[in-house]
Amino acid sequence: MNKFMLFASLMFATFASYAAIQGKEVSYSANGTNLNGYIAYDDSIKGKRPGILVVHEWWGHNEYARKRARMLAERGYTALAVDMYGDGKQAHHPDDAGKFASVVAKDTQLARARFDSAYSLISKEKTVDSNRIAAIGYCFGGSVVLNMARIGEPLKAVLSFHGGLGTEYPAEAGKIKARVASFTGEDDPMIPATQVAAFRQEMEKAGVTYKAVTYPGAKHSFTNLEADKYGQEFKLPLAYNAAADKASWDESMAFLSDALQVKDITK
Repeated sequence: MNKFMLFASLMFATFASYAAIQGKEVSYSANGTNLNGYIAYDDSIKGKRPGILVVHEWWGHNEYARKRARMLAERGYTALAVDMYGDGKQAHHPDDAGKFASVVAKDTQLARARFDSAYSLISKEKTVDSNRIAAIGYCFGGSVVLNMARIGEPLKAVLSFHGGLGTEYPAEAGKIKARVASFTGEDDPMIPATQVAAFRQEMEKAGVTYKAVTYPGAKHSFTNLEADKYGQEFKLPLAYNAAADKASWDESMAFLSDALQVKDITK
């Protein structure tokens, strides 16, 4: 094979791999509130596969949530980046982020209605096995998915990345249907060691199959490349940590594969 043919072959293979990942805007609603989501999937995979709900950070449904949805699609899942604020609303300052997040955090019924609407949407996707739905969340979203598990949502797995672990409604024995995983940073002042310890005790008391992993040197929002920028701009204890990001993603993929009974969905 000459150099031109080799180059063309490599370019085609690269393009084909990217072309297989499809993304589409979706609109849905809950109690009269319009919600804007984004679904990603690999159209080269035949048949149904598990669906994953991705819940955004307190900044709102932004490109980061969509990036994670595409990463899940690359692993063979169908992923829906959800909108918990309504109308795709995004915050560009911590004050606004705090206001948007608190509206949802303080109203469990509102949060559940918006989450359930997203759950219903992904369950009806033609590429999704509706019996195998999981949810992952980041920061604010991590707290959301944990609370959805606590109130008994029919999820197979729930994974929280640097999400708050405290709750006013601790898990009850027999109520959580999902396997649960939490990934936090040891240097995160928003999620201190006492909170992690209390979370472990809560899960064990309720008989939940869970794991709680902490990463040395990792601060809040350690999976987000934009964390350093936000931390510096707003003087917040945020920082990206490449090692913790990779380790948590690898562990989460293994956790999902086991919980959803998937060995290698991309083959």
